[in-house]
Amino acid sequence: MITGQTASMEDYLEAIAKLAEEDPEVRVTVISKRLGVKKPSVTAALHKLSEEGLVEHPRYGCVQLTQEGRRIATDVIRRHEVLFRFLSEILGLTSDIAQEDACKVEHSLSPNSLERLSKFVEFVLTSPRGEPSCLKGFNHYLEHGERGKQLPAYHSKDES
Repeated sequence: MITGQTASMEDYLEAIAKLAEEDPEVRVTVISKRLGVKKPSVTAALHKLSEEGLVEHPRYGCVQLTQEGRRIATDVIRRHEVLFRFLSEILGLTSDIAQEDACKVEHSLSPNSLERLSKFVEFVLTSPRGEPSCLKGFNHYLEHGERGKQLPAYHSKDES
């Protein structure tokens, strides 16, 4: 999370970045609709983000992220994507639940935890032999409430 910033402020930066990908002219009304908040709330948040040097927002003009605002937004988006993949592709949650939960957790995950989680997701999902046995076992456990047939433990070549 940004020093001195709240999860809400990070959500604004994330929303502005994503909206700017769709249309470079990001306006208060569009941010308001995307986040489901009233325009005065958006204006107040933009004022604070502007004071922090994270956005540029001339009165009645378009909103733009500063270089630092873009850096933070990119970080928030990455955290969200890693969490979403973990929740949906590893834990098998529905897309809606994974999106909602990723939004909640993305603001409190440390950089070290994010890096490890990212590497874990990459490791599991790029298994050269298809779905790893641990995921098959986990899915069986979710479905039946019991462990399936015991699979041999994984050993590296160095341990043999």
